Amino acid sequence: MASMSFFTEMMQQISDRGRALMGARRGEARTAKALQALAEALLTNRGEASSVARAAELLVCYAAAPREEREVFLRCLAVDFGPDRSRIDAAITAYQANPGATTAMALHRAAEPRRQDLLRRLNRAPGGTLALLRMREDVLPLRRGEPALADLDADFEHLFASWFNRGFLTLRRIDWASPAHVLEKIIQYEAVHRIENFEDLKLRLAPSDRLLYAFFHPALADEPLIFVEIALTDAVPRSIDRILDGKRKELAPEDADTAVFYSISNCQKGLAGVSFGNFLIKQVVEELRRDLPQLRRFLTLSPVPGFAAWLEAQARDDETGALEPVEREVLAPILAEGADRAVLLAREGADADKLQETLRRLCATYLVRATTMRGERGVPRPLDPVARFHLGNGARLEHVHARADLSARGAAQAAGMMVNYLYDLDSIERHHEAYAERGYIAMSNEVRRLAKPQKALRDLAVPG
Repeated sequence: MASMSFFTEMMQQISDRGRALMGARRGEARTAKALQALAEALLTNRGEASSVARAAELLVCYAAAPREEREVFLRCLAVDFGPDRSRIDAAITAYQANPGATTAMALHRAAEPRRQDLLRRLNRAPGGTLALLRMREDVLPLRRGEPALADLDADFEHLFASWFNRGFLTLRRIDWASPAHVLEKIIQYEAVHRIENFEDLKLRLAPSDRLLYAFFHPALADEPLIFVEIALTDAVPRSIDRILDGKRKELAPEDADTAVFYSISNCQKGLAGVSFGNFLIKQVVEELRRDLPQLRRFLTLSPVPGFAAWLEAQARDDETGALEPVEREVLAPILAEGADRAVLLAREGADADKLQETLRRLCATYLVRATTMRGERGVPRPLDPVARFHLGNGARLEHVHARADLSARGAAQAAGMMVNYLYDLDSIERHHEAYAERGYIAMSNEVRRLAKPQKALRDLAVPG
């Protein structure tokens, strides 16, 4: 860490001195045209000090520019900073005249878009990595329907996949004694079960049966990339309320036999498509097995964010056979416009029990039968994004729970449903390979009994 701090300070001094040498005036460089000029100058610059300074200047000016100017600049990067056609033609001619490793490599380099070199140079500036993540956040909502911006986004993803290689990431445990600015980030980035304030956070970090681990990257200091919250329990949890209950009795870690991953939050939107959540879970499992060898179950308590929307779609136009007439009747109250779904789902009694069993059956059907054809090589994948993540990691769909999350969000998105994905280390790799190659969904006998058979349904696949 000391050497990294020294290097960062040295690069900052180079940047400051180079900026002074250039005499750059930021206020005049906040238009797309000025940003483009800075980018061209950076690509032609050879001096180390002035290059770092130009990179820092461009990033500062980009961040200060109005949104409209930033968008024009991004489109400029996409269109005007692509591959150099003349270089490609020359490299093709050279390869055809003398095929070999040297000319093939020259062709590979010639085909690389100029913007990739630009992004690498920008990454050298102090704070450059985080600034580029924020720049990609600007690209993401613009790329749909614009092929050039999709190509620019692909360049970001390609470079980030290399820069954020698992080998560069460090796993850190975050607890109540961690620095306040890191704890603030955890509150800010929690994406599954909202953390209201520091007192709320304390309930998740201070007890000995509650843990949190995060991945960090050396270039981002105290900015977490992804984190997972864990509850140590002596049983399989059936609802999130029991996990988050601040008045529960604390369990001694040595008395726990189950580790529950109940919240996984990606912190950096700019890293969309760069997945390391699977590495996080597997490494945390190894850490827990080492420190608490009596643990025998590692599973999640996961949301089902697309279930309610899927139910509503089936109720509107059921050409798939997913809903039977009696199920439509049972579901009608919670699917009615303006219904207070959370209140209705919390009711007790015979009718309420029938509703919950219907939801369990349909939730299992949704998770294992409703698919999207966006998979590689035409292999179908579950429609539910959380299911895709865990099944892709090699987990097994284990249990389906009703009345598991009766918060406003849980009722609106999942009709109160949550599920357990089991991480069995002896079968993770086998399940992962079967899922990747054939779209196989590993599931328990309970889930298999709940889910409607495929032959009873017409078509739950959604075109990608």
